[in-house]
Amino acid sequence: QLELVESGGGLVQPGGSLRLSCAASGFTLARYGIGWFRQAPGKEREGVSCISYGGGSTKYGDSVKGRFTIVRDNAKNTVYLQMNSLKPDDTAVYYCAKQSSAGLCVLSQRAYDGWGQGTQVTVSS
Repeated sequence: QLELVESGGGLVQPGGSLRLSCAASGFTLARYGIGWFRQAPGKEREGVSCISYGGGSTKYGDSVKGRFTIVRDNAKNTVYLQMNSLKPDDTAVYYCAKQSSAGLCVLSQRAYDGWGQGTQVTVSS
């Protein structure tokens, strides 16, 4: 049974950093792209970043480029999202998701067929 579990969220001051983890089980992580999405209160879910199954291709949303980095460790069945220079606008529930097919990753929710429960990130002084 496919399972994705996010961790690493919390409360951080503006300018701080967090590293989110997405632990996968029930499928071979190395065969699929993984994406991170976020949803703030009252807003639609948006794509944050994704990484292709081999790790050679990554994408970032415009609002996080240069601040967030996605990496994967297939041996540990885990994908990480390093978030630096955090801003209050980054406050949201962050979800990781499994892309439904191999190939380059995309930041469209329709391309994903498995989702975690989310982890809360709050950026506030």
